[in-house]
Amino acid sequence: MGKRYALVQIFLPRLFDVLTGFPLKFFGFAERGVWHIFRPIIGLQVLCTAAASLLSVWTAGIHGAVSAALGGSIGIVAGLAFAALAARSKPKSAGEALYTALRAEFVKVVLMILLLWAVLATYRDVVAIGLIGTFIATVLIFTMAVWVREK
Repeated sequence: MGKRYALVQIFLPRLFDVLTGFPLKFFGFAERGVWHIFRPIIGLQVLCTAAASLLSVWTAGIHGAVSAALGGSIGIVAGLAFAALAARSKPKSAGEALYTALRAEFVKVVLMILLLWAVLATYRDVVAIGLIGTFIATVLIFTMAVWVREK
């Protein structure tokens, strides 16, 4: 059991990286180590979205599940945009690091607003509680990245 568990720990994250590798490497995640900080957070966001979608399909039907999936996807996409912008910069001072963080946060918030507007404007059968609830949950999970430490 010990060897098997070790193999799963080694290969499962790499499989996830391979499946999603092109955009992440393109935005500089792999080169600067940012992906190692955000990978567990993105994973938790995906897990939360899946759980909320399953709960929503049971309580509100298929439109509830789709709404929850869209709400979670908005939080995930905005978080990935933040991480991509953070990975692209190489600040030389504290001021440049702060500017980069504020710019990435601004892009994240604008992207969230635009995506929420797009979903609410185009999806007629949206279940608002599923959409907004899952969106808020994924955004709160993203704030957990502060507590992730590099090894």
